[in-house]
Amino acid sequence: MKKTTSANLGFEEKLWAASDKMRNNMDPSEYKHVVLGLIFLKYISDSFEELHEKLKADKLSDPEDKDEYLAENVFWVPQEARWNSLLQNAKKAEIGKLVDDAMVAIEKENLSLKGVLPKDYARPTLDKQRLGELIDLIGTIGLGDKESRSKDVLGRVYEYFIGRFASAEGKGGGEFFTPASVVRLLVYMIEPYKGRVFDPCCGSGGMFVQSEKFIETHGGRLDDVAIFGQESNATTWRLCKMNLAIRGIESKHILLGDSFHNDQHKDLKSDFILANPPFNISDWGGERLREDMRWKYGTPPTGNANYAWIQHFIHHLSPIGIAGFVMANGSLSSNTSGEGEIRKNLVKNGLVDCIIAMPDKLFYTTQIPACLWFVSRDRYNNKFRDRHNEILFIDARKMGKMIDRRHRELTDEDIATISQTYHNWRNKNSKYEDKKGFCKVATIEEVEKNGFVLTPGRYVGTDFEMEDDEVFEEKMARLTKELSVQFKQSKELEQKIKENLKKVGYDI
Repeated sequence: MKKTTSANLGFEEKLWAASDKMRNNMDPSEYKHVVLGLIFLKYISDSFEELHEKLKADKLSDPEDKDEYLAENVFWVPQEARWNSLLQNAKKAEIGKLVDDAMVAIEKENLSLKGVLPKDYARPTLDKQRLGELIDLIGTIGLGDKESRSKDVLGRVYEYFIGRFASAEGKGGGEFFTPASVVRLLVYMIEPYKGRVFDPCCGSGGMFVQSEKFIETHGGRLDDVAIFGQESNATTWRLCKMNLAIRGIESKHILLGDSFHNDQHKDLKSDFILANPPFNISDWGGERLREDMRWKYGTPPTGNANYAWIQHFIHHLSPIGIAGFVMANGSLSSNTSGEGEIRKNLVKNGLVDCIIAMPDKLFYTTQIPACLWFVSRDRYNNKFRDRHNEILFIDARKMGKMIDRRHRELTDEDIATISQTYHNWRNKNSKYEDKKGFCKVATIEEVEKNGFVLTPGRYVGTDFEMEDDEVFEEKMARLTKELSVQFKQSKELEQKIKENLKKVGYDI
């Protein structure tokens, strides 16, 4: 496996430091679209110019023929939108309008980008001198001579900036971002070589990017995979479309809408699902979906969307499909509002394949402990072991390394160890052994004796205790928010009890 950690980045850090100084007092959630929009513009302009020069050298080609670019899967960039044109006007007061006009012109000429690019660079609150300096700075990014290197360099910058913005926004911001090491583990676990890959809460598209990287690394064919996605936040959806365009990934099936209330892929049965749904969402509108056909294993509570997401994933799996997704640890043991009954039904129906307990400090925007679920319909295939009466538990809480004071990431070795353990157990021709403190295969009967609790530590025999090193202020903010929701539910329940007592003659 190729060594790729954030510690290996070079000029990305310098570019971030320089551009961050220009941010002034602008909110990170607003500023990121200024920067990422320009990075996207720089990429497609440079890709265009590279092919433009090649066509100019060919006497039989017309460098201003749009079809020449479409044939090479390169975006057509009109004259006024080319980077050199903006660079020449970067010091002018009207640079904001010129950037907006460039975005409009690109969308007009490339229908797949319609409604995707940011077009508010002319707004009065954006310092035009700083904007011009930022354009100069981004113009210094070296792309090399080949398109593949251009994609790699700018893709790296783009991915790095998305991660840094997620960190800068802090708690409550950047929910769309899943750390690359977590995404890579999910991808290496389910190995999406061929078929339909779906993420119904796709954020900035990291799951798709890592899937494509995995296929390329292992000699697969990108044409063998079709990606489908949905994102409810319009701004993040646009970010996803730009991120995929930079990588040359087809995004026509990445649609905008609420997956619960406006499922844009109702008939899709996918072979692979990769997702990081928002944790413990209470205002997901569940009261309007009490009789939904997706709730085959039990109606999820209106106050928490975790089991709504899990059943949404299962609903969209093909008969041989497998889903890997991130969940809050509470999903492993909660019995609130029928969640325990749903979990019991998932286990008894042989859907739960593997559960992984994750280390702390992996995520930029939450301190809530997380785990990975793997749900599979393909547990009877001749290629694999008969796992219908088993669940693999992995405790990876001791893994990972700190990359700064507050953040950890899984190493390549960690990812290889975890994924290989899973594949050794899953494939009937491989040798698997339980390892105390790390992995254990439990039967459904054993899980039932444990009350259908799926916490890995209960099965692997670990003595590992998670330190409570969550920042006090952040922990109190989280707990008081949860308490507020519980108080509200308590008042509603109290009122219902009073009304019911009044009906039978007891007025309180």
